[in-house]
Amino acid sequence: MLIGLHCSHEQIPPSRLLAHAVEAEAAGFRAAMSSDHFSPWSERQGESGFAWSFLGAAMHATSLPWGVVNAPGQRYHPAIVAQAAATLSDLFPDRLWVALGTGEASNEHITGAAWPAKRVRVARLRECVDVMRALFAGEVVDHDGLVRVDRARLWTLPARPPELIGAAVTPETARWCGAWADGLVTIHQPRATLERVVAAFREGGGEGKPVRLQVHLSWAPTDDEALRIAHDQWRTNVFAPPLCWDLATVEQFDEAAKHVRPEDVRASVLVSSDPQRHVAWLRELEPLAFNQVVLHHVGKDLRPFIDAFGEHVLPELAA
Repeated sequence: MLIGLHCSHEQIPPSRLLAHAVEAEAAGFRAAMSSDHFSPWSERQGESGFAWSFLGAAMHATSLPWGVVNAPGQRYHPAIVAQAAATLSDLFPDRLWVALGTGEASNEHITGAAWPAKRVRVARLRECVDVMRALFAGEVVDHDGLVRVDRARLWTLPARPPELIGAAVTPETARWCGAWADGLVTIHQPRATLERVVAAFREGGGEGKPVRLQVHLSWAPTDDEALRIAHDQWRTNVFAPPLCWDLATVEQFDEAAKHVRPEDVRASVLVSSDPQRHVAWLRELEPLAFNQVVLHHVGKDLRPFIDAFGEHVLPELAA
């Protein structure tokens, strides 16, 4: 089980994220993952660096494998995502995976196109996957559907294309991803829910494919500070679908979160000042056989978290 660091472009400028990625590798993290947002979730988060520029720098500055979460079909044309991923895979062979999802209105509305219903977004994503795989195979692609492609060809191809990973939170979506994805990435949820998500992916065609997990957590020297950080930075991220999919602006998210209490955030974020408590939480995941667990400290300053986990958490898990 590789332990990785999540880099949140919604919260931290790319210059600092790059330094933190280097620090994380030195501290013992063995993988990394990047978000890909045009907009943060709140005014307090306040950032939105371009993930693909950052990835080129981060993959050059570290030797880590990197993942990125992307929603092709509206803000991104799938041919452009395929070109970006192919170029990174040529520069850094076998170190990139791309998790594909249906996206959120907060990032996608910028094109001015209408935000489609979920069933349309699912069908659109499936078309994008087919387009990207055909491009990675060196084909000239024409497609006229929910996305349109006219005689597209990737002239620069890596020896091996990147893994296209399905992003899923529910068992239903995970089962659907099993039919087309090279692996699965999901988020931390109650143990029983995680078991159903992983089982559904396997049953849908994902048997033997890698499964990754993102864990939101908050660590600080005291429990009160850890909870304050989680509430300040992540209270706009506690809403279940479809609300989190359909709100379009940071102002709407901040208004929706006005009555979220600090204790409410604990349902989405593992909050503790005790490194051994975090070790115990992460060890509980071992029976689920995740290939990679990516840790997202939801604060805006990652250095104290990286130092603490590098000294107290990662060695315990390795042992």
